[in-house]
Amino acid sequence: MNRQIVRLGVGLMAAYFVLFVQLNNIQMFGADELNTHPDNSRPLVANFGAPRGEIRAADGTVLARSVELEDGAFARQREYPTGELFAEATGFFSFNAGADGLERTWDDELRGEQNELADGLRELLGGESTTADVETTLSVALQEAARASLGERRGSVVALDPQSGAILSMWSWPSYDPNPLSSVSTAEADAARRALLSDERKPLLPRTTRELFFPGSTFKVVTAAAALDAGVVELDTPVFANVTEYVPPLTTNPLGNFGGSNCGGPLRDLIRRSCNAGTAQLAVELLGADELVDTARDFGFDAVPPLRLPDVVASQMPDDFGADLGTDVELAPDLAAQIDNPPEVPLTDDMPSLAQTSIGQFDVKATPLQMALVAAAVANDGEVPRPHVVKRVVDSEGSVLHEADLDPWKRAMSRQTSEQLREAMVGVVADGTAKVLQVPGLVVGAKTGTAEIGTNIESTHAWVIVFAGDDIERPDIAIAVLVEADTATGEQTGGRVAAPIALDVLSAWQAERGK
Repeated sequence: MNRQIVRLGVGLMAAYFVLFVQLNNIQMFGADELNTHPDNSRPLVANFGAPRGEIRAADGTVLARSVELEDGAFARQREYPTGELFAEATGFFSFNAGADGLERTWDDELRGEQNELADGLRELLGGESTTADVETTLSVALQEAARASLGERRGSVVALDPQSGAILSMWSWPSYDPNPLSSVSTAEADAARRALLSDERKPLLPRTTRELFFPGSTFKVVTAAAALDAGVVELDTPVFANVTEYVPPLTTNPLGNFGGSNCGGPLRDLIRRSCNAGTAQLAVELLGADELVDTARDFGFDAVPPLRLPDVVASQMPDDFGADLGTDVELAPDLAAQIDNPPEVPLTDDMPSLAQTSIGQFDVKATPLQMALVAAAVANDGEVPRPHVVKRVVDSEGSVLHEADLDPWKRAMSRQTSEQLREAMVGVVADGTAKVLQVPGLVVGAKTGTAEIGTNIESTHAWVIVFAGDDIERPDIAIAVLVEADTATGEQTGGRVAAPIALDVLSAWQAERGK
């Protein structure tokens, strides 16, 4: 009898030992595999319902927070009190579709992943997890002004501080409400996502940072910067002939001024009147492709802006204008008579495309963020600021985990060139295509743009890029506005359609500064 009990005891001890070893093996070595197994939803449920920090506007307004739930599988649900207003920046936090926007980029900090070991000990002892709050640079007042002024027109508004790169507003229409996507009801979240994905207007696409558009005549600021830096023109010399069109070398197809207008004059007037013919002639006969491409890249084209949001795209600058034909471009007689030592511009077999590129057409494409950075570089003595939407990240114990890098991103042009361009762009507002932007008490500079899409001139993008401040030496805000082409609306000009939106944003900025 005793022998049987001993055998039973030994057997139980052996079974316990095997169970102990297997349990520890699972806990120590197999936990990750079990947690990530597709049939195990408990870690996903726990992660979605875990504590998560807040996302706030510059004035402390809560843009995203987690609320506790009393019933159901999830302990918490993500909530967006401002709805669609900041969706392009905050993104969403969805059990079904993952995350986007700041929720995705700053996920580790929001859920406290960096303090995982400390959090485990804290929760074991009955404490709370260490999460972090994301403090943004975004202004509620400017965002509301952008939304109200753009209305239900497809387009985008970006406003930023040209010195620091802090983004004050980034709004696109159509937008979306992140709340249904982040619902703990998977059926509701799925239905919301399907509806958004099937919408041909693409409301989930952040147009300010992920979509490219022809910049049209706003790109003439880049062309002018290249020409001034290269020393081939000054603001008041040479004087380009007053014409309605320009025929580039190696083609008989003319490049015309918008609306068939007659214009010319020095660079100052080419910018003020947005003259296509004179700008194209400048690029083809005095500047050349290499200088223009290099300057565009100095502004940030062909590089992804260092903005910590998901999937930001690089604006595009073409650099292939055909083979070198072994000779120089022939200078027009009226220009040759004004220039003692004309530059040698190589003739390539695709000079017509260079002419189109110089006025923001052909294969030049830019995000609204990039064009806001062009205006900011002019305002900021030639330096392109480092764009950021997060001022700092602070954990629940008060430790600062991140602060914005305020060092410039690039240098686009010399300080002298930026001063000249500020003067020229102020002329656009004083007596040019953006007179609507005249604001008492502010110095405002601008460049309008009307970009043709395809061959249908009746449908055009309307652009304006703007800087403004108390004096011309140090503007305090830079803005880009795009109203996308609409076949129902037809022809849109930057001065008539985009500039009034920029004016509303400027007015909101003035009011906010006066608080």
